[in-house]
Amino acid sequence: MNKGLTLSVIVEANSANYGEAMGNIASLKKISRAGGDGYTYISRQALRYNIVSQLGWDKTPIEPSGSGDKTVIQFAPDTSIADYPEIDLFGYMKTLKGNNALTRNAAARLSNAVSLEPFSSDLDFLTNMGLAQRKEGVNNSIAQSEIHKSFYAYTLTVDLNRVGVDDKMDVEISQEEKAERVCQLLKAVQYLYRDIRGRSENLSPVFAIGGLYSRKTPFFENRLKLRGQSLNLDTIIDTKNGIGEDGTIAGYVSGVFKNDAAIKENLETISISEMFDRLSRQVKEYYNESNKA
Repeated sequence: MNKGLTLSVIVEANSANYGEAMGNIASLKKISRAGGDGYTYISRQALRYNIVSQLGWDKTPIEPSGSGDKTVIQFAPDTSIADYPEIDLFGYMKTLKGNNALTRNAAARLSNAVSLEPFSSDLDFLTNMGLAQRKEGVNNSIAQSEIHKSFYAYTLTVDLNRVGVDDKMDVEISQEEKAERVCQLLKAVQYLYRDIRGRSENLSPVFAIGGLYSRKTPFFENRLKLRGQSLNLDTIIDTKNGIGEDGTIAGYVSGVFKNDAAIKENLETISISEMFDRLSRQVKEYYNESNKA
């Protein structure tokens, strides 16, 4: 058996990832499409940071490599995927003696979470009036911050055959531990949140679709789109039908989109919690069957 897990989700969030500030203006991370529309996004690095942190996987030893301006932080050379799930799921690069580098590609990959609604250049004007009023003669400067509330879509893919296996260091963990790590990753996505600028943004999915497939393709990446306040079902249904395999599961939080009834009927949706439970069971069954092979 040789399978991959892919899961595309939609979350709703407000101003969830800032880039470099320009003067007193905090700028959101953005990309543009032909036609002039701009879209904000939450970088895959930001998503990875929150997932690893919330799982408690951010304990992998690191150390500086190089010198002077060329110093970089990398994972310690003696770290093993057997002990640290972070480098098992998300890969590593280690610099060894003699200017050699040892790399392992990620078994789990994330896309950027790109907004499904265009950015309209809204600005929030910020002051520190509450503190400034406590002291006479203190000038209170104004800062500006771009804001955008939108639905965002991103995709997680996991090569199930590469989890827990490191050929370069001749390491392989048990099938049970492989299953546990992937299930923990799914649980983190199910309950993900992001602390930013005094807020906790809920990144728990309002819609999700995916499954375990023999082709390790992120089938629903760039296929989740909105038409007004409705989810574009035509694209999703065509993608689902074109996979050529059964096993696609869709989860949905009722009342989020205007075409609520059509989503439930055409995609045979279940609750988000039930969907993640079902995916976790399938992951455990997959590794259990692999153990018997």
